[in-house]
Amino acid sequence: MTRLIANRVLLLLAALPSLLVNPAAAEDPVRLGTLKFAHYGAVSYVKEIGPSKCGGLQVNERSFAKGLDVMQAIIAGEIDVGATASEAAISARASGVPIVIVAGFATGGARLLARNDAPIHKVAELKGKRVAVARGSIQEILLATELGQAGLSFSDQPGKDVQITYLSFPDLNQALQTKNMDVIMQSEPYASQALDRGFAIEVLKPYDTPIGVPVRTMVMTEKFYREKPEQARRFMQCFVEANREFLQDPKLASKYVRETLFKGQITEKEFADAMGNAAYSYDITPQHIQATVDQMVKYHVGKMAKPPMASEFVKTDLLVAAKKAAGVP
Repeated sequence: MTRLIANRVLLLLAALPSLLVNPAAAEDPVRLGTLKFAHYGAVSYVKEIGPSKCGGLQVNERSFAKGLDVMQAIIAGEIDVGATASEAAISARASGVPIVIVAGFATGGARLLARNDAPIHKVAELKGKRVAVARGSIQEILLATELGQAGLSFSDQPGKDVQITYLSFPDLNQALQTKNMDVIMQSEPYASQALDRGFAIEVLKPYDTPIGVPVRTMVMTEKFYREKPEQARRFMQCFVEANREFLQDPKLASKYVRETLFKGQITEKEFADAMGNAAYSYDITPQHIQATVDQMVKYHVGKMAKPPMASEFVKTDLLVAAKKAAGVP
């Protein structure tokens, strides 16, 4: 028995150095939810560099069709960190979902497109047209704000100046190409694909509203943020590193998004055009989120019974510390 105990002690001592070298080995993987867009690439890239460059950090990624699906996974307890548009994060927080916004990982990424044979050159000309957008996306609130600024009423029911149809992002292009819709508010790279393939014209980039250029949000569950602070800190450091690599090496970003995320479904030119209307970033402010909340309330997007205050759930302490540690201004 003494020899058996001694052997077990020796095995434990032999394993100890590897545990010290790779402290993340004993951690649960970070469960990440993302969407499939060109400007979400750096968030997905975190899982690639986590094991080798972030102290063995393990990230399990799931891709969803839209931001509301990410929030549903958070509600179900399946996701720790989510990458989504601000509208989905705001609507979820308004519904009592315990999340905090911890970073902004991309800006831009939206275009208002018309059919290539439709004589539409400004928002005011959308009256009486068939317009489609993805529900639960930042494009939905941008469309609502643009229509409101132009003095146009809108609804998904008949009787308004503009009747809205809700479609998935890939289906938006199909609807425009088959002329089932006159206008779509689209995300990248699908918007650039529609332009490059010749069946769409750009009406505008919807950045002239009080929201300005939209910032995509990274959210964490409050449970992960508060109860696993060390793991949350290391994930944020890895996010900053992934973003820095994409910003410093556009060829790496292009190759990874085109080949790994889209499996060759978009061309190098389509990616370049998409990122000409978007940018990888780090930062988010309560002021930007509050401006988005205010427009959602004004145009009744999201149907929030109690709109949240941005100052209560925008928490950038992890981001500030990670940027400082990485020497990122």
